Amino acid sequence: MACRCIRSVTLGFVAAWASLAAVAASFAAGDRPPNVIVIYVDDLGSVDLGCYGASDLETPAVDGLARRGVRFTQFYAPAPVCSPSRAGLLTGRYPLRAGLSTNAASPPIDADMDDGTRGLPAEQITLAEMFKAAGYATAHVGKWHLGFAKGMTPNEQGFDDSFGFLGGCIDNYSHFFYWNGPNRHDLWRNGKEVHHDGQFFPELMVAEAGRFMEANRTRPFFMYFALNMPHYPYQGYAKWLDRYQSLPFPRRYYAAFVSTLDENLGRLFARLDELGLRENTIVVFQSDNGHSTEERAFFGGGSSGPYRGAKFSLFEGGIRLPAIISWPGHLPEGQTRPQLAHGCDWMPTLAALTGVKLVNPDIDGKSLAEVIASADAPTPHEAVHWQVGEDAGAQWAARDGAWKLIGNVRDTSDKNRGLPLSEADKKLFLSDLADDPGETRNHAADHPDVVDRLRALHEEWLRRVGFGK
Repeated sequence: MACRCIRSVTLGFVAAWASLAAVAASFAAGDRPPNVIVIYVDDLGSVDLGCYGASDLETPAVDGLARRGVRFTQFYAPAPVCSPSRAGLLTGRYPLRAGLSTNAASPPIDADMDDGTRGLPAEQITLAEMFKAAGYATAHVGKWHLGFAKGMTPNEQGFDDSFGFLGGCIDNYSHFFYWNGPNRHDLWRNGKEVHHDGQFFPELMVAEAGRFMEANRTRPFFMYFALNMPHYPYQGYAKWLDRYQSLPFPRRYYAAFVSTLDENLGRLFARLDELGLRENTIVVFQSDNGHSTEERAFFGGGSSGPYRGAKFSLFEGGIRLPAIISWPGHLPEGQTRPQLAHGCDWMPTLAALTGVKLVNPDIDGKSLAEVIASADAPTPHEAVHWQVGEDAGAQWAARDGAWKLIGNVRDTSDKNRGLPLSEADKKLFLSDLADDPGETRNHAADHPDVVDRLRALHEEWLRRVGFGK
């Protein structure tokens, strides 16, 4: 009986993968390939969607995307912070290899403030450049935060059209950057400053995306739709603030902004349907990192559910996040995948699904096409790595199997979950994710052999990519 079951599972996986391979082959043979929309949301907590178990907020649009697609339950961002996470997504390379392991510069008010050279290096190959080489129209709509020096702007990184802001966040109505003074306006279309005083930025994004999709409805297009939500400032619609007024502070403000985010994604999906493009469009959805516990976010509001950590932390709550892919009629629908997957994987995955050639095959991401096709496929990853920064105190992590080792540990959990870090914990923290996904206990003292193995694994990886001793 066991042999027959294994054989059945294997044949099911092979059949599912063969079906996807046939679809990709048809595009390579000359059929019109599908459009691709990558939706990158900002500071969304690990479980802050209805389809991920949230019962106190409403997200019908994203939940509908999950019903018409595949939802990952062990999906990792390339970094626990904005810019390096986006660099990993767009290049398919670990942020350290992509040349941006910390946040990029923010736009200056004049040339004397910052030359913007801290960003994604011009020589890196992006998803936009990959799709543009295959004849796709390409657009960036929303947040950039990958630098603004020569060679680093969206239009110079493969995007035909670009509308959005270049820094880390803006007020959604004035479109000013308030992180540090002097405050400055940060809204651009194709390299030229534009003003839309008082207009809600997510609504501007949806309108811009609609124009781009309509203009390119007869040819394949790739759109990077990077929302500034639910990143602070929390500016949810009044109706959602009313809906959630009974929730505790600051959850009610965060929840209102998440539902406002979802409502605008609903408008984007409705526009896709109006244009008759849904069945010929792959939609990817992912959060860039965990929810924020910064002062500007009222020290919280989001949730990492069972996981420890939040934005800036390499505990699970900073990097284990919602991720969904949908392509009705071509990919499985209403299914989940527990296999380990990573934000760098979207580049090779989308190349495989569309039949587009990788411009630069020297990447760290692995195609998830087989995993998407079958719940029985193994994860394509043996070990995965993270590092934030390049100095001796850089936070880093390596995971192999169920073991994850974090070095120079940072815990940004809301009020530390009552789990303060000892001095030993801050240096090295070994998690057993099979038995303790909440990372409540440091297993380093009990398993020094595992610590040594994972530390050696990470050091070897650093040497291999040119950063080790």
